Amino acid sequence: MIRLRFCGAARTVTGSMHLVEAGDTRVLLDCGLYQGRREEARRINREFLFPPRDVHALLLSHAHIDHCGNLPTLVRAGFGGTIWCTPATADLVRVMLLDAAHIQKRDAEGVSRRTGSHVEPLYVPADVEPVLRLVRTCDYHRAFQPAPGMEARFNDAGHILGSAVTVLRMGAGAATRRLCFTGDLGHHPAPILRDPEPIEPVDVVISECTYGARSHETEDTRGRFRSLIGETVERGGKVIVPAFSLGRTQMILYLLNELRRAGALPPVPVFVDSPLAMSATEVSRRHPECFDDAMRAMLARGDDPFDEARVRYLRTPEESRSLNSWRGSCVIVAASGMCESGRILHHLKHQLPDPRNLVLMPGFQAEHTLGRRLLGRPPLVSVLGDDVRVGARIESLAGLSAHADRSGLTRWLLPALRRARTVFLVHGEPDAAESFGDHLRLQGFTDARIPARGELAEVA
Repeated sequence: MIRLRFCGAARTVTGSMHLVEAGDTRVLLDCGLYQGRREEARRINREFLFPPRDVHALLLSHAHIDHCGNLPTLVRAGFGGTIWCTPATADLVRVMLLDAAHIQKRDAEGVSRRTGSHVEPLYVPADVEPVLRLVRTCDYHRAFQPAPGMEARFNDAGHILGSAVTVLRMGAGAATRRLCFTGDLGHHPAPILRDPEPIEPVDVVISECTYGARSHETEDTRGRFRSLIGETVERGGKVIVPAFSLGRTQMILYLLNELRRAGALPPVPVFVDSPLAMSATEVSRRHPECFDDAMRAMLARGDDPFDEARVRYLRTPEESRSLNSWRGSCVIVAASGMCESGRILHHLKHQLPDPRNLVLMPGFQAEHTLGRRLLGRPPLVSVLGDDVRVGARIESLAGLSAHADRSGLTRWLLPALRRARTVFLVHGEPDAAESFGDHLRLQGFTDARIPARGELAEVA
């Protein structure tokens, strides 16, 4: 009997965390930071639905903060098992958690100043090193034992550098059961990384469904990307791109370089305003084993889309603020991807009122985030405590998402589901999960469940 408790990313897209129990063995799949309304997020991130010290090991799908960002809280609460991940993910976790810790500390100080009452950060930089001491790596396709009676393997998920689909084998003989956790499954085809790898049929699947209700394939992503940027440059505006520092920023730079080489983009300065993106890009260079053939060929001929000859990386807050008075067009790529923190907020505050400008959303915007509110094109939004007029054009390009869409999820899942008893749909908002569940039932797979946070499920 396998017992599953869904502790995060259940009927939402943030805070990925799922507990797997087989006999007396417990392993955790991901430990992500829940992002949303401040008070709700603080409560959810501090309160675990299980005793952390009772968990034997943690299998980490990838280094995005909504999948790894609450590890320091988990360790501080008593978890002392091994954290398993791929080598690229291990390198990225260090920079991601240190950056998140600085943000937690800075945000807590800011709230304390504004409210006049002391607010404790969720964790601080000193809490990161105990996490890193627990990390152990394993390459794709190699079997390892995360806990007694369990064998695991990572396959390439094609989502970001080092991302993995996890396959767990539990039990022996006729009682053997295989469970697959997709983590975040990559969009096919996409630049830079390899496509998601298929797996053999399994007994239970925990699958993301972020874009379970829609398809990216109806959109000419590259053509629309070129048009939106070209039109903005022609009217003398700035292109503001809220992008995750890991994955999305590198994809944007790749596409800009592709347009530049093809002569399809007018000369325009490109700024990456994210120290974290710089660190993530450096880690990417150390892991060419994760790149697809086209990216490796591009680098072999000396065409590096991340090169500082093409892109200006802004290191200091002073360099970032200098863009407030920049005259003429430019492209500014800054974190965070959902406009909830980081340097993107200062750019939005200064650039949103200007109708010549474009805010280009290259990925999913979760509920209750500033990014989602902007997609509604309201006349005013609150940014850093001030009401800001929304005069800029707001556009979304779902085709730039690093998540598989409905057809991509279906193509990948159906072979894995050939013998599966149950698929649990997570990491999707309720409408997307319901729609994708209905879609799977039409494909003949009847037991598609959408668990709530805290729900316990048993699978024979």
